[in-house]
Amino acid sequence: MGEAQTVKVYPNMRRAREMALKALGAISFQAVQRKAVLRGEGRDFESMRDYVRGDELRHISWTATARRSRLTTRQYQIERDQTILIAVDAGRLMTGRIGDETKFDTAIHASLALMAAASRGGDNCGLLVFGRKVKKFLPPNKGVGHIDSVLEALHDLEPELIEPSYSRAFQFIKSNSKKRAFVVILTDLVDKVSSKELISSLKLLRPRHLPLVVTIGDRDLNAAVSKKPSDIKDVFTQSAAEEIIYQRESALRLVETLGGLALDVTTNSLAPRLLETYLKVKERGLL
Repeated sequence: MGEAQTVKVYPNMRRAREMALKALGAISFQAVQRKAVLRGEGRDFESMRDYVRGDELRHISWTATARRSRLTTRQYQIERDQTILIAVDAGRLMTGRIGDETKFDTAIHASLALMAAASRGGDNCGLLVFGRKVKKFLPPNKGVGHIDSVLEALHDLEPELIEPSYSRAFQFIKSNSKKRAFVVILTDLVDKVSSKELISSLKLLRPRHLPLVVTIGDRDLNAAVSKKPSDIKDVFTQSAAEEIIYQRESALRLVETLGGLALDVTTNSLAPRLLETYLKVKERGLL
């Protein structure tokens, strides 16, 4: 028999790209760019053009109008080279398995799909993995070399049976990300304690950054509360599931109250919902 060898196991980048293509389609980003230009959304000035019915009054250039003696509208396009920073929770709840992989594995593949989409959109994307402390940090960048660095950094990471520290992770982001960023937090919440720490720590990101809190739920929770209980065990199971759902929904409503964005998804819907939200942020010029 041969000697034992250590083999690196990397995340499946091909799967991540397929997830991005499936969620976005081959031309969706270009479609969003065209839509944003027509609506005058975004933040990069592109050019002047004659006013047409339906243009927003706030986009009229009165100086150019006076100079040209006809109504003139500023035209904008989606801003490129924006910054996306993905923060992946590697704590206790992310060890939960759905099918053949943990929630952490699903979050990593969705993160890579978002990085692939961001690269297509001309944006810089970084990655932070945290538990009780920051485990890995790759500053925002783009290109094939950056993706290779991300894959290398992720090959030996696993979630741990510990409670994550949102305050340490967000303080690290505050200290190391001076440019405004779309901060995507992939995590899960099931109790008041974890929800409270997440909410109280968000002040470290606001108002400089735009946070998106994504909770990756167990798809069995909704199934558990939708069916009629057959015995006392089912009653207790439903009660526990309803409490978890309530806690998660309450926390996400507070996130939105603080000016952030929030998503509650299953592992199957994580990637498409995440990429859809990224495109909406781009389209609406929220950064």
